[in-house]
Amino acid sequence: MKLWGGRFTKETNQLVHNFNESLSFDQKFYKQDIQGSIAHVTMLAAVHILTDEERDLIIEGLNGICADIESGKLEFTREHEDIHSFVEAHLIERIGDTGKKLHTGRSRNDQVALDMKLYTRDEVQQINELLKELLEELHVIMKENLHTYMPGFTHLQKAQPVTLAHHVGAYFEMFKRDRSRLQDIYNRMNYSPIGSGALAGTTYPLDRELTASLLGFYGPTLNSMDSVSDRDYLIELLSALSTIMMHLSRFCEEIIIWNTNEYRFVEIDDSYSTGSSIMPQKKNPDIAELIRGKTGRVYGALVSMLTTMKGLPLAYNKDMQEDKEFTFDAIDTVKGCISLFTGMMKTMKFNKPVMEASAKNGFTNATDAADYLVNKGVPFRDAHGIVGQLVLFCIDKGIALDDMTLDEFKAISPVFEDDIYEAISMKTCVDKRMTLGAPGPDVMEKVIAFNEEYLKEN
Repeated sequence: MKLWGGRFTKETNQLVHNFNESLSFDQKFYKQDIQGSIAHVTMLAAVHILTDEERDLIIEGLNGICADIESGKLEFTREHEDIHSFVEAHLIERIGDTGKKLHTGRSRNDQVALDMKLYTRDEVQQINELLKELLEELHVIMKENLHTYMPGFTHLQKAQPVTLAHHVGAYFEMFKRDRSRLQDIYNRMNYSPIGSGALAGTTYPLDRELTASLLGFYGPTLNSMDSVSDRDYLIELLSALSTIMMHLSRFCEEIIIWNTNEYRFVEIDDSYSTGSSIMPQKKNPDIAELIRGKTGRVYGALVSMLTTMKGLPLAYNKDMQEDKEFTFDAIDTVKGCISLFTGMMKTMKFNKPVMEASAKNGFTNATDAADYLVNKGVPFRDAHGIVGQLVLFCIDKGIALDDMTLDEFKAISPVFEDDIYEAISMKTCVDKRMTLGAPGPDVMEKVIAFNEEYLKEN
């Protein structure tokens, strides 16, 4: 049964039907379609367009359809054009002519806008929860690694010593911002389009405030043309999902580097690794690589959505049907990636001695050696040059600054004394960085306390 067949005298060409149909993918929000319809008929009865008996019969029929879909008793079949016609056709089949009143006062345009908003709203909340689980795992790693020293990098070159807690804390901030973006999207999109009709409202005395309230929206949308043609919230969501994937990809890139034989900072658990079909020694970071790779897939969804919408005049156009498949795919991809990444982080082991040795051997304490000289009265520019000579000496000898003898220090500058060793130790280099946001343990404990409170409140 087609919802629009009265005007037509010929059957739709099968190829046209196949090209036009959306049930193969919009079946994904059957729950939201039924949820919206139940709210709609509840409102229709409240304004006396339906009787209470008609309302109850329709709701009973809709709940039965939902139960049968979930049990597998009712399957989606190709003769229906979309989820809306599927549900309505089965409702009429089950309860008779009363089912034909379901569509009173609404169009598929505002119906699909409602379904997509309800579905997206549910998914935004789920993704937000997955990010919270990830943040909780990062929080654990931070608490356990306040004194795990490692090199901090710029340009992929070892720069200054930090701690693993501090490094992971950078990603905590990124994913915290991601959750904030999702909340912003939720707040902006949480207005109900149902009752907007095809584009110009309806002559029926609908109570849009009631329908919005029944569905948990803040209120109804205020312009019917915008209501049926707005996909801004999907563009915003795909942008936020792209940013989440970018953050995951950056972290995965570092884990992939840390997992190499050259670094050996981490060991990824066997359950999140794979082997080689030809090289028996290999243990590949495939999950991290796949997350990094799937980032492009989510970016593609954002670009597709922007491209689809860029030339559409008001109000609804069939092009908007293209919003679903890549949005669904992007949502599923991001949810899967966050879950897998969280599991990988939970089971990953950090090789703390190797991390600390890498920080020492990378001259990450060179700046602190220069600061030591400045505190002894040497002008910074001269101190910079002296430490540069120290580094050249160490490179030639194949040693770290910490391994130099006091005589070797003094041969380059007589200002050095025994206290140089404490001044350039990893502990001192980290501990004396005490500005908020730095890796010093006292300020990191403050940040961890902030994070603890954030996780409780959010």
